[in-house]
Amino acid sequence: TGKTAAFALPMLHRLAAGPSYVCEIQEQVPIAANLLSYHLKVLREAGLVTTSRRGRWIDYALAPDASARIAAALPTAATGGRRPRRSIS
Repeated sequence: TGKTAAFALPMLHRLAAGPSYVCEIQEQVPIAANLLSYHLKVLREAGLVTTSRRGRWIDYALAPDASARIAAALPTAATGGRRPRRSIS
């Protein structure tokens, strides 16, 4: 969703430093805990974030291929969904 995209970069940046609990992520992304959990769920469903349970806590981490998938998506996002034209030389 569009709102998730606005929060995704700071969340993904935090997770790039290592697995984190919601309260640790919330220190960098100051939104209500229920909204943060929702956005993390969207990122998890997109395959960009993984979870693992430690007791009653849930660790969130970047998926192993998240960086490559995000980088691959950027060129089409920057051109409005169209592939950039290749120059003919």
